[in-house]
Amino acid sequence: MRVLVLEDDAVIGARIAEALTLAGFVADREADGEIGCYRGETEGYDAIVLDLGLPTLDGLTLLKRWRRSGVATPVLILTARGSWQERGEGIDAGADDYLTKPFQIEELVARVRALVRRAAGQAAAVIVAGDLALDTRQMRLSLGGRPIALSPQEYRLVAYLMHHQGRVVTQEELVEHLYHQDFDRDSNSIEVLIGRVRKKLDTQAIETRRGFGYLIAADAA
Repeated sequence: MRVLVLEDDAVIGARIAEALTLAGFVADREADGEIGCYRGETEGYDAIVLDLGLPTLDGLTLLKRWRRSGVATPVLILTARGSWQERGEGIDAGADDYLTKPFQIEELVARVRALVRRAAGQAAAVIVAGDLALDTRQMRLSLGGRPIALSPQEYRLVAYLMHHQGRVVTQEELVEHLYHQDFDRDSNSIEVLIGRVRKKLDTQAIETRRGFGYLIAADAA
């Protein structure tokens, strides 16, 4: 899962990005409103953390521009000002959630996780597909109740497929959502990653649809 953090305070931005990375996300950072607006429009993010007080283009204007252009990525707004009027303006502009500074980083991570799950049609923190169960809070995967040890990148792969279970996901989509923008985007890396995870699962839970992509079925064995 890939998240864009738009925050002009370098310390706060780094803290958010680090917490999201530890929670299993790929976190990209940007401090400039105009550049952040472009990245939000052109890159595949699963969620965006948006500070309202950005230089060159304020967060509220930026959010309105995204929604007018059809960007549906879930957005969590951050602001140092917490008036009900401002919160209402943010929600009306298309925000999905709201946090007022100062905030607990654990709450921000939990809210981002919830936004990503809801956008994928998954309500519960534990996502189940047949015998597979993914605890998104603990970042743990189990198969028939047996814990499966995963590397961070293997976890991100399984998490993305589990969030989108029942849908074929292309290699290009996986690359877009599992790696930073500056990663050398070679589709062969996805094949290698899939192979490693399959060995650990010892099951056909991850299906290959030749010419299309990969799938975890809702009733995965």
